[in-house]
Amino acid sequence: MIPRYEVSEISSIWTEDKKFSYFMQVEMALLNALEDTKMIPKVSDKFQKAGINLPRIHEIEATVHHDVIAFCSSITEQVEASAGKFFHYGCTSSDVIDTALSLQIRDSLEIEIKSLRELQDALWQKALGAKHLYTLGRSHGMFAEPMSFGFKFLSYVSEFSRRLEDLENFKNTLTGQMSGAVGNYTILTPEVEAKVLKALNLKVEPLSTQVIPRDRHATLAALQAGVADALERLAIEIRHLHRSDVNEVIEGFKPGQKGSSTMPHKKNPIASENISGLARVIRSHEIIARENTLLWHERDISHSSAERMWLPDSFGLTVYALRRAAKMIRDLHLNEEKITFRVQNEFATASSYILHKLLPTYNGTREELYAHIQAASFEAKSRDEFIKGLESRGLAIKSLPLHSVKDMYEAQTEAVFKRIKETYKLT
Repeated sequence: MIPRYEVSEISSIWTEDKKFSYFMQVEMALLNALEDTKMIPKVSDKFQKAGINLPRIHEIEATVHHDVIAFCSSITEQVEASAGKFFHYGCTSSDVIDTALSLQIRDSLEIEIKSLRELQDALWQKALGAKHLYTLGRSHGMFAEPMSFGFKFLSYVSEFSRRLEDLENFKNTLTGQMSGAVGNYTILTPEVEAKVLKALNLKVEPLSTQVIPRDRHATLAALQAGVADALERLAIEIRHLHRSDVNEVIEGFKPGQKGSSTMPHKKNPIASENISGLARVIRSHEIIARENTLLWHERDISHSSAERMWLPDSFGLTVYALRRAAKMIRDLHLNEEKITFRVQNEFATASSYILHKLLPTYNGTREELYAHIQAASFEAKSRDEFIKGLESRGLAIKSLPLHSVKDMYEAQTEAVFKRIKETYKLT
């Protein structure tokens, strides 16, 4: 990960030193399980002072060209031979690598889930603040009907809530393995495996062919891509509303900040543009993860080199983007004057409301009434002109509650907010 987008909490999980610490967790859980089942004598206490010595691991690896062997040798040389010979007993490298990898993924997911919750809360708070600020909705990029500006944020509250549920469900299904070469339990037993994974709070992989099936990791990549989709959809909305000719929102702009090296007037949507770019990189990891599912026979290591890069990068970029999005939303300025002016000036966009309110007492067909309202809306340049155009066509517009857009839509707005709050258990 380049320093510009590095998240230290994520990076620390994926350092080489930390990786070997996860290896040690797995190996110690195996020693304890072997002792519990009486397969080996009590030796785990001999390893309490054994530590991770990265330079020594590198020194051994330069000869053996195998990082797990180098790790094991660096540990066993720190204890007496009578205990060291039971370290890594009966397991194969992938038992340790893949189980440790699940621990790394779980710890990374916990950070990502926390960051996602913070974005969800920022969006919910922004939605509450804009509940009774009415704006013009858009379809096909064109003005549609009035709606609460808060609905815009509710849309993302809902989507990120679904992504949150996806990630939590995935975290709860993470598996490990301790089944030996080609997964056939030559030395170890399913009983030992179950004890190891219970100690690590992981589920047992039902069938590990020496590796945990990589479709699981491809599923993770797809979930990360879904988070990236949600992030970019949010970013695109902000970028559209931020445009000079729309000018309904403005990203936070700090004192001393500059938007252009040449044009002093510029305030650019840099956070949302940055998020759009990062989302593309995150989604690209799904291609790698899917190709990693295509291993030969019971295993090969063609997935290994790719995972050393895409997994930490995916978590790092996703957490960075989530945190940047949360700050962007918290700092976002809503141009309420511009938003409200458009609703009032483009009152013809309430034509659906008016159509359905007039329809029960109209003596003609729906098509005739539609044509009258359409003609009045096309001709009108203001709210007053629209209402006069309706009245000139003999429509009983004065009988309708048209005091304000809020009066027309407040009940619906409250109902939707209540439903979102209850559905996603928001406070």
